[in-house]
Amino acid sequence: MAKIAVKFAPAPTPHPSRQIAPPGRLLARGKGWSISDVICTAGPGDRSFEEQHSGVSIGMVLEGTFQYRSSVGRELMTPGSLLLGNPGQYFECGHEHAPGDHCIAFHFDPEYFETLAEECGVPIGRRYFSSLRVPPVKELSALVARAAASLAGAADTRDWEEISVELALRALENRNDRASQPDNSLAAEARITRIVRVIEERPELDHELGSLAREARLSRYHFLRVFQQLTGLTPHRYLRRLRLRRAATRLALEPAQVLEIALDSGFGDISNFNHAFQAEFGLNPRSFRKSAMHPHSPLRRSEPAAR
Repeated sequence: MAKIAVKFAPAPTPHPSRQIAPPGRLLARGKGWSISDVICTAGPGDRSFEEQHSGVSIGMVLEGTFQYRSSVGRELMTPGSLLLGNPGQYFECGHEHAPGDHCIAFHFDPEYFETLAEECGVPIGRRYFSSLRVPPVKELSALVARAAASLAGAADTRDWEEISVELALRALENRNDRASQPDNSLAAEARITRIVRVIEERPELDHELGSLAREARLSRYHFLRVFQQLTGLTPHRYLRRLRLRRAATRLALEPAQVLEIALDSGFGDISNFNHAFQAEFGLNPRSFRKSAMHPHSPLRRSEPAAR
C-alpha cells in the first residue's frame, strides 16, 4: 500500500543563529513552471528567516502546520490549504507551535502565469494574489487528492503540468480578497495548531466540539470562532474534508474496497460516506476511482463547484 502521510522527526536541538531552508525535490519542470516536493523539519526552536518569491508561488500543504507571514499579514497554514505568493514579495515561514510540514511547491514565471490567467479569462486587475492563503475549500479537494496520489504514484511531467495549470486557475478563482490577519493572538494560534495536529493524527476518531474545545482550553463558542478564523472552516467541516481528501487519495492508489476505506476514514456506514463523497467531489467513490485512472476524466478536469 502506498504511503502518503509523512511522520515528522523530532525537531533538532535549536541553535540561536540557525537558519533552516527546507530541501526541495524536483518533481517536474516545463517552460515557465516547476514543481517541487518540500519536506520541512524545522521546529519551535528554529529561527525563521526572510525569503523572497522570485515568481508566482503556490504551495499546496499536504501535512503539518506552519505560520506564513509577509508585510500584508499572517496566516496559519494547514493541510488542504494553499500558500500564495506574488513575484518579489518578501515572506517568512515559521514553526513556533509544532515541528514539520510537507508541501508541494508550484513555481511559475510571471509571464507564464500572466498567460495562463489571460487564457482563463481572468481580468487584468485580478491576476495577482491580494491575500496569503486559500483555505481548504471544496473546490480544491479533488485537486489536492490528485496531487497527493500523483506524488505517491508514478506521475509524469504531463500529469504535473495539468495539475499546475488547474491549480493556478483554482487559486485565482478561490483566493480570499479579505486582508490576512495582521496580528493573530499567538496563544490562540498555538492552541488551534495543537487541535489541527490532533485531528490530522487521528482523523478517523469522533472529534466532538466539546472535547476539542476542552483540549484547546477554550469555551466552545470561543474555540469555534477562533478555529474558523484561523483555518477558514468550522472544526466539523475541517475534519470531514480531511477525511474525504484522504479517502479520495486511497481510492486513486489502492485496490481496497470502498467499504473498508469508508470505515477506516471514520464514516459509520457506507451510505453516509457515499453521500458525503458525492457532495464533495461530484462523483460517487466508485466512479471517482475509475476516473482517477482515466487521463481525460472529470477528476482531472473538474468543473468549479459551489462551496
